[in-house]
Amino acid sequence: MEALVIQDKTFDKKDFTQQALAKGEYENCSFTGCDFSNAGLNDIRFLECAFKGCNLSMAHLATTAFRDIQFTDCKMLGLHFENCSQFGLSFSFDNCNLSHSSFYKTKIKKTLFKNTQLKEVDFTECDLTQSVFDKCDLTDAKFENSILEKADFRSSFHYSINPEVNRIKKARFSLSGIPGLLDKYDIEIDPAG
Repeated sequence: MEALVIQDKTFDKKDFTQQALAKGEYENCSFTGCDFSNAGLNDIRFLECAFKGCNLSMAHLATTAFRDIQFTDCKMLGLHFENCSQFGLSFSFDNCNLSHSSFYKTKIKKTLFKNTQLKEVDFTECDLTQSVFDKCDLTDAKFENSILEKADFRSSFHYSINPEVNRIKKARFSLSGIPGLLDKYDIEIDPAG
């Protein structure tokens, strides 16, 4: 049986919680206002697709392929990106809520996170080399044995990153973010100098 291939199609306000998205390959497709919450996206390949205003919270991502995907204004709570196909895994996030999601052991270099909620996200052993965190809330996000080299955190806030257990060479931080690098020492920093 030949695999289903869908190209250049727009899906608008579809509810995939009741009727699953057909398994196959979606190339250059657009999903707007769709509901994928708790849906099974297992074994589906998304190539150069855009998701706008969608709810993907708690969707199942076993061997799901995300290659060059743009997520904008999406609710994406509790996703396990470590279950995705790691081959070519690449995406960007703009004004999304990824809280309680996991990128455990993923290699997602040069990923753009912009205006995104990343509360309690697990970045343990994640390769985020040259990634940009632009105005993101990283409250209780977990960085442990993570590669953050040349990553940009200058406009982000509420992060706690231990330089002793993460690779942060040439990562960029703002002066106001320095306390997030010193949390483990339980010291007080006086902004008045």
